[in-house]
Amino acid sequence: GELVPQLGGTGLLADDVYLLAHNDVDGRPCLQPRALGLGLAGGLLAELMLAGSIRIRRDRVAAAAGTGGGGGVLAARVLGLMASEGDRLGAREWLLFLARTAASDVAQRLAGAGYLAPARRRGWRAGRWVPVDSDCAFAPLVRVRPALVPRSRDLTTYCACLAGLAGASGLGPRMFAYAPDSASRACLEQAVARLDPGPPYPIP
Repeated sequence: GELVPQLGGTGLLADDVYLLAHNDVDGRPCLQPRALGLGLAGGLLAELMLAGSIRIRRDRVAAAAGTGGGGGVLAARVLGLMASEGDRLGAREWLLFLARTAASDVAQRLAGAGYLAPARRRGWRAGRWVPVDSDCAFAPLVRVRPALVPRSRDLTTYCACLAGLAGASGLGPRMFAYAPDSASRACLEQAVARLDPGPPYPIP
């Protein structure tokens, strides 16, 4: 049957970073291409970290033995590339490499999940993607809120990762524009500081 986007999202970090980085109605980007690419590349690596599919030692990134990615074909492709390189490359090299095609790769994954569709309006640039449902495209701005407010009981590793990636990409103003009055950058910094490479359980 036809794929229908859900308010809960795909559960994949790079997908939520992509939606955060684009207008929820017309799909226009809120970031310059380089910042967007690096943010999405960070999301792809973070997905694999949370799934236990890669490990980082002394700034060298390598595929973990006997694991598979949690993001379908795209995650499997990234993991395959990492496995072929062993642990020769560091996080910076992988970010720069993945950033070249991350926007297109993640957009196609979101389209495959029913969240994006090719723009059909006259005058819009070819290759432009637009949200199928604006509420679903806006939802990551709601999901990220627990990392922006004090003492939230809803803060999870996923939420802190998403907020940290978005903030590092330059999406801080967009996140805080829709955040509660109690939100602060200090809360965001504290949430990110509590991250570790363990499984995505709620942060106590």
